[in-house]
Amino acid sequence: MTSTRPTWAEVSRSRLIQNHDALRRLAGRDTELLCVVKANAYGHGLAECARALEANGARWFGVTCVEEGVALRRELPEASILVMSAIWSGEAEAVLEHDLTPVVWEARQLTLLEGAAKKLRAAPGDCPVHLEIDTGMSRQGVQGKDLEPLLERFAKSSPLRLQAVMTHFHTPGNADLRAGQMREFVTAAGTILGHGLFPEILSAGSSAGALEPDAELVRTADRMGAQLMLRAGISLYGYAPDAEHPTEGGRHLRPVLAWKTRVVSLREIPASATVGYGATFTAKRPTRLALLPVGYADGLNRLLSNQGSVLVRGQRAPIAGRISMDHTSVDVTDIAGVEVGDEVVLIGEQDSEKITAADMAALNGTIAYEVLCGIAARVPRTMVD
Repeated sequence: MTSTRPTWAEVSRSRLIQNHDALRRLAGRDTELLCVVKANAYGHGLAECARALEANGARWFGVTCVEEGVALRRELPEASILVMSAIWSGEAEAVLEHDLTPVVWEARQLTLLEGAAKKLRAAPGDCPVHLEIDTGMSRQGVQGKDLEPLLERFAKSSPLRLQAVMTHFHTPGNADLRAGQMREFVTAAGTILGHGLFPEILSAGSSAGALEPDAELVRTADRMGAQLMLRAGISLYGYAPDAEHPTEGGRHLRPVLAWKTRVVSLREIPASATVGYGATFTAKRPTRLALLPVGYADGLNRLLSNQGSVLVRGQRAPIAGRISMDHTSVDVTDIAGVEVGDEVVLIGEQDSEKITAADMAALNGTIAYEVLCGIAARVPRTMVD
């Protein structure tokens, strides 16, 4: 006998495809769009989302690590898969065996790949890599002073092929800061061309760039004779990266994930009764409480205690007391007719009301990315139309 707690997430295939189509239109037909599906597709389900995107014409996918890349390769035998973080000792052979494309920026990473290529008897140019340039993020990427020695490693006899040059903008919504990084990137591109290396792809920007492509990026790609690639992450799943200052393109996005549960118990408490650990909620009147089988172990952040709300019968029900590991109580006193079994929306829409991951994030002092990625693995995801 199997059973599941009545807490689940619904992932809308149609909305995912709608967002993907909108981003492709904004990017333009001559621009490649890389679909970032790392972190279990931002909490939406790696395999299901990647398959839906590939069926809609996506060719490139971005993952965090080799482990994610290998898992995705089982689902998408023909796709181009970019491993966006550093490869570690012992992973280079898996990169080559599973036809993954690594991001590199240090000599040590090139040495690992060269060693694996030698073992597998790879021919010159068999192993494409994307070289990341640090233009101010100071996280990944080769710094300008170290670039030229790294370029020497891409000799004609090397199994490594410089397929793309890329960077990552730390404040993509700020035109002045982005312009400074672009100058660094253009300088690095000139150095690469000066070494007789001609990458096929120039890759820069995240969701903000996909929603509002940078004209200088387009010009730089043209000067290099390279195809421009933009990387779409959170925007694929329906959220603009800057919720407070959405671009015109961001207004067309629709959240893909809805998170739901059910009322499993109801009780009446008198005025002055307390609720939950620490007795942080005291009823000011006779109160009706609905118990929900969802808590911080499911990803419902404890910071929402006594300030967040959920949707029940199309109305907002405030969270009463502290969210515990597996349960949350909500005040349904002012919502008529609530019954055990009623569907409750944590993220999503019900009648005319809506709660988004960005709304939750604002209460938590964080970002929608963290809310979505924080939905625990024990919450089953179901792909719906």
